[in-house]
Amino acid sequence: MKIPAIKKLVETQEVHALMAAEEAIIEEQPLAIEVDGDDEGEQLTHILAAIWILNHMQETGDDFKTSLREYTKKVRVSIS
Repeated sequence: MKIPAIKKLVETQEVHALMAAEEAIIEEQPLAIEVDGDDEGEQLTHILAAIWILNHMQETGDDFKTSLREYTKKVRVSIS
């Protein structure tokens, strides 16, 4: 997971475009948007994080940094 790649998606894409990219990866189709990542797994991680962060920002009014912090807390809990 690379924070700059997630930030780029949050700043440049809408949720619907990210959801379409998620589906494209799952269906092994080419992406309509540019997503940084070493492989499809990392690209999917960046897409899912950006979707979560954008939704969190909209629901709470928090900024990117706060929403990113909340996302990383959630990830840490899930892997521990």
